[in-house]
Amino acid sequence: MFQGSMTALITPFRDGAVDERGFQSFVDWQIKEGTEAVVPCGTTGESATMSHEEHHRVVDLCVEVAKGRVPVIAGAGSNSTKEAISLAQHAQKSGADAVLVVTPYYNKPSQEGLYQHFKAVAESIEIPLFIYNIPGRSVVDMSVATMARLAKLSNIVGVKDCTELSRTPRQRAAVGDDFIMLSGEDATALAYLMQGGTGCISVTANVAPRQCADMHAAFRQGDVKRAQVINARLAALHDALFVEASPAPVKYGASLLGKSSPEVRLPIVPASENAQKTVRAAMTSAGLLN
Repeated sequence: MFQGSMTALITPFRDGAVDERGFQSFVDWQIKEGTEAVVPCGTTGESATMSHEEHHRVVDLCVEVAKGRVPVIAGAGSNSTKEAISLAQHAQKSGADAVLVVTPYYNKPSQEGLYQHFKAVAESIEIPLFIYNIPGRSVVDMSVATMARLAKLSNIVGVKDCTELSRTPRQRAAVGDDFIMLSGEDATALAYLMQGGTGCISVTANVAPRQCADMHAAFRQGDVKRAQVINARLAALHDALFVEASPAPVKYGASLLGKSSPEVRLPIVPASENAQKTVRAAMTSAGLLN
């Protein structure tokens, strides 16, 4: 159920508000292009600058348009356990298939604190929970031992992993074959698959959903060479979409396709002229623009 190319969805804005119609159209396009799961209200969706009401509404809109065609993995992370529980419970009530819960940022909890945080959220819901381990943003790193401990809880089913590739095989050995390991880094997603991963929660798929889905399909079919060719074609785009603070570059890229305005919320600022040139050139090179 949870495999392949999954999009960490942008949230289109218009004049400071969520563009509800634009968002639902974008999700529908993603699914039609082959995206295998959609992830609303993650970091790329600017959840950190959404009100709780907006967060709830975006999850509701996503579930409504997905209509069971692909899984919805709703972002439900917070550095407050109580708040994460509330977001997770809303996601379940909304009809989401799973939640994605980031390691608590800024607080820098101990490994025991991490365990108790995720255990509390998992026990508050019945749908599957994915751990999101991204030490570069949260400034706390879940150890392999803590993840293996959490993997024993019935509804903690996997991880979105933004750590170094050298950890991947050790983590796979520790958590077992049934634990779902998803890359959170487009640039190394193919290498991650080759070390035991089952998919990627992707930023690049916002603008190249078909290509990302095709790469994962090729790998699953055993056509590694084709997967490598697609990955090489997208390599410059993976880099370009992080040339400045995300999601400004990817929102600009989506605007070139007519899928979203480039509008972002402070403290993120719109892509600079240099960033725009970089993104446009990478999208042209990848065959996404004429």
